[in-house]
Amino acid sequence: MMQQPVGKLLLFGATGDLAQRMLLPSLYALHADGLLPDGLTITGTARSEYDDEGYRAFAAKALDQFLPVDRKDDSAVASFLQRVHYQTLDASQTEGYGALKEKLGDISGGLAIFLSTAPWLFGPTIKGLESAGLAGENVRISLEKPLGRDLASSREINDIVAEAFPEERTFRIDHYLGKETVQNILALRFGNSLFEPVWNARGIDSVQITVSETVGLEGRAGFYEDTGALRDMVQNHMLQLVALIAMEPPARFDGTSIRDEKVKVLRSLRKITPAEAPNLTVVGQYGGGAVKGQIVRDYATDLGKDSRTETFVAIKAHVDNWRWQGVPFYLRTGKRLAERRSEIVIQFKPVPHSIFAERGGMLQPNALVIRLQPEEYVQLLVMAKQPGLDREGYRLREVPLNLSLDAEFAGTTRRIAYERLLLDLIEGDPTLFVRRDEVEAQWEWIDAIRAGWDANDLKPKPYASGSWGPSLSIALTERDGVHWHE
Repeated sequence: MMQQPVGKLLLFGATGDLAQRMLLPSLYALHADGLLPDGLTITGTARSEYDDEGYRAFAAKALDQFLPVDRKDDSAVASFLQRVHYQTLDASQTEGYGALKEKLGDISGGLAIFLSTAPWLFGPTIKGLESAGLAGENVRISLEKPLGRDLASSREINDIVAEAFPEERTFRIDHYLGKETVQNILALRFGNSLFEPVWNARGIDSVQITVSETVGLEGRAGFYEDTGALRDMVQNHMLQLVALIAMEPPARFDGTSIRDEKVKVLRSLRKITPAEAPNLTVVGQYGGGAVKGQIVRDYATDLGKDSRTETFVAIKAHVDNWRWQGVPFYLRTGKRLAERRSEIVIQFKPVPHSIFAERGGMLQPNALVIRLQPEEYVQLLVMAKQPGLDREGYRLREVPLNLSLDAEFAGTTRRIAYERLLLDLIEGDPTLFVRRDEVEAQWEWIDAIRAGWDANDLKPKPYASGSWGPSLSIALTERDGVHWHE
């Protein structure tokens, strides 16, 4: 259900990396394109000591560093910075929130709060906002992940937030949902009559989802060591992709209908038991090797100590409902892999009878490839006859039918995910945000996997940087006659 646009935006963690790389550039882009409400003010807060002009200089430097060259406009930057204000605050100390409220001034036109802080600060921040009268009915709050590290801690965070902000005023971010290609999954499935008749266990043999990175820790050693690949990528981004691929058609395009269908999928994920964990999951940790021609170190050296944290995980999952019974969902994610890629592959079943076999024609089942990054495209792999007189047989070849979103919409501004999500937060549209029951269903499934790892004392298998992970991940699919799409 849409809410009214707000007149003020408050950014916690306004001097952090996310603010510099994503939030400030996104807000500037919305301003430059005339999409922000007239009169909207943006107030940043963090522990750093700035006044308004000092923070505007900080923001200007971030824009200069992280904005694409073709988006920079001196006059637009100058007018954007006039929207920006700053209030120093130690979010853990309640007494500072009175000054923050005074800085914000009249919030009767509505206030949106974006929390980009460590999860342990959520509780003190909520209490501080309540104490200053900044949690009323015209205030909504957005939370950046991680929202806990298991179901129990996630519930604790959600309970704290719910004391001041009911579900309809709580906007949990998964930035993957703001990506254009992810939103195109809905358009592809529910805007075309071609796919729905075969989008089920009768037509689909398997589904693969790969989110691979070539980078290592990249300055996130402390966070990653405490998190690992399963919590960092599978629990949120990848399970949201599973939900969008597997969901039933919603009755309408709104936040309630879409999220109702997603949570049904997440609750239908078959729990992986401790007895099944060694066969249905693969855990790895990158060793030394070469990525893009550069020699890189192993995880323990990057971290500075030995570790059992996984930097790679592959899972064979199932959605136990009518539509997907018996269809395996193969999930794979990791760091220091062969290439950077986020991709969904829908492998269709083969034709029931080949009329070309006696003429030497070999058929491959059709596949639909949805590439999310770095390129953005949808590719349907179909069979076609090779040109020729067929004296040596009727030769067939798999060829792609391509829809390049980069090319087809070349004249359209390509938005980064946070532009869409920040605008939706300001305007009060919850469709692309994650509901509490979704988060907790995701954690319940993830916790069962971790319990299986602990019960079996599963240690990460080493894999060479620049490879596609441990060899066991190949066996995970090939024993079912499936190959990873590479």
